[in-house]
Amino acid sequence: MKTAHHNPMNRLPDYHFHTSLCKHAEGELRDFAHSAGIKGIPEICCTDHAPNPDGLDPKHRMALGQYPLYKAAFEELKDSKSPEILFGIEADYYNGCEAFLKKWLAEEPFDFVLGSVHSIEGWSFDHPSERYLWDSVDILATWKNYFDVVAKLVDTGLFDAVSHFDLPKKFGHRPQDKALKEIVAPLLDRMTASGIGIEINTSGLRKPVKEIYPSPLILEMACEREIPICFGSDSHSPEEMGSDFDKALAMAREVSYTHFFQIKNRKKEMVPLPETA
Repeated sequence: MKTAHHNPMNRLPDYHFHTSLCKHAEGELRDFAHSAGIKGIPEICCTDHAPNPDGLDPKHRMALGQYPLYKAAFEELKDSKSPEILFGIEADYYNGCEAFLKKWLAEEPFDFVLGSVHSIEGWSFDHPSERYLWDSVDILATWKNYFDVVAKLVDTGLFDAVSHFDLPKKFGHRPQDKALKEIVAPLLDRMTASGIGIEINTSGLRKPVKEIYPSPLILEMACEREIPICFGSDSHSPEEMGSDFDKALAMAREVSYTHFFQIKNRKKEMVPLPETA
């Protein structure tokens, strides 16, 4: 992991957004790039949900046969410099995913691979249609189970960063801070050992919880362990690009981060935090 001494345009890049190809967003890659250009965002990385041959949640991802369309959209804009456009993917971790992902991710020319967990034992805990199940589960046990799955994600070595790290809080269900610290600390230690990053994801501010992922508490613990950070809006429409990055930058500074990472060809480069988002 290299350290750089400057940040082009002195602004934060947006490393997480979704196009219409993932079936629950609107806009093409060129639309997101245009919006980012207008907003002065120097670099963007599209991270549509990876296709899945096991049939995982087909309503929210491209089919494997549509993946060439995804690559073609990047090829069309590969020479863009304002913003620079990186080729990324968001891949779900679940038991058995390695059979496909290990070979596929190695073969494809990704700049950045986000890892995420959207389900626990078949329960899509962050989906509005399954929100009611939160009323009948043990909150602390659910969070423990979630972090156990994230730990497996980390241990695969297949991913560059963990996305929306404390996603189970989306609807406001979470353990007390003391219990949360106890269950998350071992996972963060594993992340330090692995070199994986953590994403500061502003989409939580647009969800019922009204809070960035991860929480200030978790981000401070990550900073203490020198886990590298990046920034993502998790935009599902071009207008959301770079949304609330001023708040994300302020939070990073408040917990004592001084650098974030940029990435290309799966190699991280540490860059000083800019003055503005």
